[in-house]
Amino acid sequence: MTVDSHHSTSALVAARIERRWAAISIVIIAFLTGMAAYAGIHQATMPQAQVETIDPVTLHLSGEFVESNLGTAVEPDGSVTVRAVGQQYSFTPPCILVPAETKVVIRATSADVVHGLLIQQTNVNTMLVPGYVSEQTARFPTIGEHLMPCQEFCSVGHEGMWAKVKVIDRNEFMALAAAKRRLSCVK
Repeated sequence: MTVDSHHSTSALVAARIERRWAAISIVIIAFLTGMAAYAGIHQATMPQAQVETIDPVTLHLSGEFVESNLGTAVEPDGSVTVRAVGQQYSFTPPCILVPAETKVVIRATSADVVHGLLIQQTNVNTMLVPGYVSEQTARFPTIGEHLMPCQEFCSVGHEGMWAKVKVIDRNEFMALAAAKRRLSCVK
């Protein structure tokens, strides 16, 4: 075999390997595009189909987000709902009490600017936009505490804006809920 024929054989092998890798890359890109389209169709990455609005100027005066209605509650149908408000530079309530191993609906809004509600070590991560109600569903599998910082820069006091989520035993939670309409771990 001559040097020229060896180089042409090597070039053919290299071209064949490059075509295979290009084909594999195209298959991966097509797969990821298909996954994104599938998730979008099932609203995993799309905006909510139904947008709920609220007047941020008067939300503390009447309706769902008045201060006496904030915190965790067991609804008449037995479901558990958390209602919270973000405002510069705090969350109300500053400590949220929830039961373990229970579906919890979190409904929150902002009174002033865009805030972020992130519950660490969970999949809860949403923006609180003035004029809109954000709703997420969560399940907390273990008893413990989670930090809840604002993850959307909201001005100079942003770094101090955080709250806490305390997860307690479901039976203990239900006993507390039977004695009090709205629960919070704030003493």
